[in-house]
Amino acid sequence: MTIQETPAPVLASAYQRSVADYWNREKNPVNLRLGEVDGIYHHHYGIGDADWSVLEGPEETRDERITAELHRLECAQADLLLSHLGPITPDDHLLDSGSGRGGSSLVANQRFGCHVDGISISETQVAFANEQAEKHGVSGKVRFHLKNMLDTGFETDRFRAIWNNESTMYVDLSQLFPEYARMLRHGGRYVTITGCYNDSYGLPSRAVSEINAHYICDIHPRSSYFKEMAKNRLVPAAVVDLTEATIPYWELRAQSPLATGIEKAFLTAYKDGSFQYLLIAADRV
Repeated sequence: MTIQETPAPVLASAYQRSVADYWNREKNPVNLRLGEVDGIYHHHYGIGDADWSVLEGPEETRDERITAELHRLECAQADLLLSHLGPITPDDHLLDSGSGRGGSSLVANQRFGCHVDGISISETQVAFANEQAEKHGVSGKVRFHLKNMLDTGFETDRFRAIWNNESTMYVDLSQLFPEYARMLRHGGRYVTITGCYNDSYGLPSRAVSEINAHYICDIHPRSSYFKEMAKNRLVPAAVVDLTEATIPYWELRAQSPLATGIEKAFLTAYKDGSFQYLLIAADRV
């Protein structure tokens, strides 16, 4: 099937150019080493109880055990997100918005047999992800594009489901959700897993500000998601607070050779209540 696309500017601001440059240059071992475990490269965090026995045993294989466990936890996060997409058939088209190195798109295709388009403003990520689709033998159904999620150029009503996995903090939600409402079929499903700051805490805490600076992003307040969804015919069907479920991932990562130094800020923000990790699933009505 040929995709009819309308040309759209990929980088529309200096900020977007800075984000693209960051991800074009990014070669963080915590993203690459975990993907090397099984060839599925995710760009997100993990959930679930950690197997702390990986810290025990032979010292020469300790790093390998920790890396495999971190990857298991991030795969559990992706599986949870995909389980909220609703009924998906092999003929359906899905959009992985902010697709990183493509891991979630590949898992969605493996799970549903469906068509998946992934988009990123990073040329490096798009090229890497398309190489992975080729390696996995699914390039006929899973394709990655250099596109801006605020103005994708995809046709109206194209997608049965759209998701963001930890990427909404790079965009203005008041611009994002109108585009999703346009592309989603009536009755389609939108799912996001995201970190957001707790409105009841007040303004972003120091730890949240550290996270913003580290990833050159702008974490939104929790209320903004629901306000902007309501304006754009996206009605929440499920809201899951994953804050407690993600803490074991960060505690284990802090003891990993792949730690980046931002682990303390995440743990502080989650534990003091200023930061929350949410899954939101919403239907297009």
